[in-house]
Amino acid sequence: MSIQHNYRKIIISRTDSIGDVVLTLPLAGLLKKYYPLSSIAFLGQSYTRAVIEACAYIDEFIDWKEISTLPQAEQVKFMQEQKAGLILHVFPVKEIALLAKRAGIPERIGSTGRLYHYTTCNRLVRLSRRNSPHHEATLNIRLAAGLLPASMIPTEDIPGLFGMSRIKNLPESLESLIDRERFNLILHPKSKGSAREWGSGNFAKLSAILPASEYKVFVTGTATEGELLREEGFFRQVDEVTDLTGKMNLDEMISFIDAADGLIAASTGPLHLAAALSKVALGIYPPIRPMHPGRWAPLGKRAGYLVADKECSQCRKTGPCQCMLNISPVQVKQKLDSMVNP
Repeated sequence: MSIQHNYRKIIISRTDSIGDVVLTLPLAGLLKKYYPLSSIAFLGQSYTRAVIEACAYIDEFIDWKEISTLPQAEQVKFMQEQKAGLILHVFPVKEIALLAKRAGIPERIGSTGRLYHYTTCNRLVRLSRRNSPHHEATLNIRLAAGLLPASMIPTEDIPGLFGMSRIKNLPESLESLIDRERFNLILHPKSKGSAREWGSGNFAKLSAILPASEYKVFVTGTATEGELLREEGFFRQVDEVTDLTGKMNLDEMISFIDAADGLIAASTGPLHLAAALSKVALGIYPPIRPMHPGRWAPLGKRAGYLVADKECSQCRKTGPCQCMLNISPVQVKQKLDSMVNP
């Protein structure tokens, strides 16, 4: 079933981080399903371009950084030349909302949570993310209420909507690292400060108890995160771990996750990528809202998470999340084993 409305182009605006972008791809999937003749453009940041271009439901990437550096008149001209019939402000940015109005995009949808949307948007959706019990992916879809037959679909239906099928070939230097006789497991200990972390010590202990005959273990992260892991003594505590920190760009990271079998991380972009690629994706989460798995769990056919069964927000005052740190490597291994061999 498709909805009879002729949008030449629909722009999804989401200019934040990798995980947020991954959880917006199902919205693109639904829009492409119900508006198959419309071109779907994604307005995002250049560092998330690889994620967006891997999605089969998105026809065009628009780089916000490039637009934002233009003089205002040229910004308006650029946006007018897109000939978009609709823009969805999934991640609200005042400058983008003003630009879309100045460019005369006919339908401009935003949430009621931003005062500037009352003067820049002509369709408002009542949507509060911070205190919502719903998952981020379903909230993204909720913004399209009125465009879709069912704007609050069950989270169990979302894994089939990521559309991450445009995966680039992995360079031979990385492809050769994959061991087809063992389970190729990626550990991603750091989060660039975007999430509470399980701790490099716990990741090291987990690596030590994984049977080398069954698992080949890789460690990923940025070059800076690799240095932090070295300073924390992570690599002195582990054997037979392949260090890939700082050695892949995002295109290569996506392809490597696709070639591997599973990934363990806190609530990070790579975790959501692994889930979207239908890999074993095990997330370790704090119980604190709004960072809890009810809002940010990985959504995939083989995704799962661990979280302390309690209400707690102590880490707002103390920093590191003891609820996460107290989840033992043995517990994580047991959970991993149950996901690898369900």
